Amino acid sequence: MARFEERLWEWAGPGSGLSRKDRRGGAYEVYIPDSLIGGEFWLGGRESADVSDAEREITLLESHSSALVDTEALARLLLRAESVASSRIEGLVVGPARILRADAARESGEPERDETAAEVLGNIEAMSHALHSVNEGQDITLPLLLEAHRRLLTPTALAPYAGQLRTVQNWIGGSSYNPCSAIFVPPPPELVEELMLDLCRFCNDDSLPTVAQAAIAHAQFETIHPFVDGNGRIGRALIHLVFRRRGLTHRTSPPVSLVLATRAQDYMNGLNATSYAGERNSPEATAAINQWVGTFAAACSRAATEAMAFEERIRAIQDGWRARLGSMRSDAAALRLIEILPGAPVITLASAERMISRSLRATIDGMDALQNVGIVRPSKVGRRRKQVFEAHEIIDAFTALERQLASPAGDTLLELPSRAVPSRRPSTGSG
Repeated sequence: MARFEERLWEWAGPGSGLSRKDRRGGAYEVYIPDSLIGGEFWLGGRESADVSDAEREITLLESHSSALVDTEALARLLLRAESVASSRIEGLVVGPARILRADAARESGEPERDETAAEVLGNIEAMSHALHSVNEGQDITLPLLLEAHRRLLTPTALAPYAGQLRTVQNWIGGSSYNPCSAIFVPPPPELVEELMLDLCRFCNDDSLPTVAQAAIAHAQFETIHPFVDGNGRIGRALIHLVFRRRGLTHRTSPPVSLVLATRAQDYMNGLNATSYAGERNSPEATAAINQWVGTFAAACSRAATEAMAFEERIRAIQDGWRARLGSMRSDAAALRLIEILPGAPVITLASAERMISRSLRATIDGMDALQNVGIVRPSKVGRRRKQVFEAHEIIDAFTALERQLASPAGDTLLELPSRAVPSRRPSTGSG
């Protein structure tokens, strides 16, 4: 039975270097959630319909993307969008162009200079590795989640905690020095491993519809708060792991976090409501879980719908590029570059050569052809001012997607963004 348990936080000694207020002790309540395995979840009719709608939209996104020329490139761009949004929820604000340039600088061997971008790139790496580690029917395991966390925190100042479950009590809100005034105190550290193993077993069960399972798994992960830092980002990566394991997605990552970031208050209210006290099948617990599942399913539906529109926009951009190039041999390097640019809108010649499997000479000729008709523009990144080529129309589309999903109305001209978003690049008046 889920419950709040009173604990006592001891006073810190006068030699701790803290003020009397900060070193004070006192009572606080720690939350002990139910295990997920062995219980039943009852979805209301409205929530079941929301889940069905979400799964249909995500399935349409999957089938739609299979018709595109290079699904890997588009999947990579959607994964970036999801990772950037998940990081933004944690307060790591970085625009698409900045993260793409930082990635290109890293790719060319430049030392890290942009700490925020490095953290977001760590999130992309963590999500990408995790998603490529789970195929349909394969288990989600605790070592897999620990490895994702290791990749997330390794580039940061918290690297000593990377890939490790917490061994201390953490809390959300209130003082930085004690949990006595915290908004929420997760389970004590001695219960974390057991709860995480239970969560993994739940993720590997097929009893619930996929979207409902992902919603409940994400809420339980955030309740456990198993790491010193990075809980939100790994918890949102878990959503996509559940989708992948159940076969709902194979290649795409609908940008659910972009929508959850826009509906931040609903997101937090939904998660908080699942921390009920009492029996799991009580009316209060059932209502709380249904509230969260409905909110989550609606976010999934919008994310999938907007992602489909985004992919159509990318395809239209690629078609326009081919028209600008005119007649070419089907194996021309320039045409192959058009296929991979959505996944690497800021790219070095060395990366392009590797990605299109052509000689350096052919790659240079292809890039020259794209530059001649304004498809790419040369730029410099990193301390060494390494030359890269930027597909500005893809970057603009990426920015527009984030701006669009930041507006509750789906259009920043109709309703202002509900959160900070990257600015539109001023139009140059050219195609």
